[in-house]
Amino acid sequence: MGLSHRIRPISYLKAHAAEIVRTLGDQGEPLIITQNGNAKVVIQDIDSFEQNQETLALLKVLALENRAVESGNVRPATDVLAGIRERLQTG
Repeated sequence: MGLSHRIRPISYLKAHAAEIVRTLGDQGEPLIITQNGNAKVVIQDIDSFEQNQETLALLKVLALENRAVESGNVRPATDVLAGIRERLQTG
């Protein structure tokens, strides 16, 4: 199901703010608010927001690692582990 059923004008937000806040967490879907017929903001519950932020952070890490691999800026795992073992034994 698309987001079209989750689009409301700003007047709806003004008239139903308390109800929206109560139900956002239960539904787990964002609410899109329009102003003058144009989408302006997205409202979502804090749990969904935090989950999205964590997902974005993981995707950024993966993208950085992909770039490192593509540029050849990597070392074999055996070399890394050997270096860790050596530091543990001397330190």
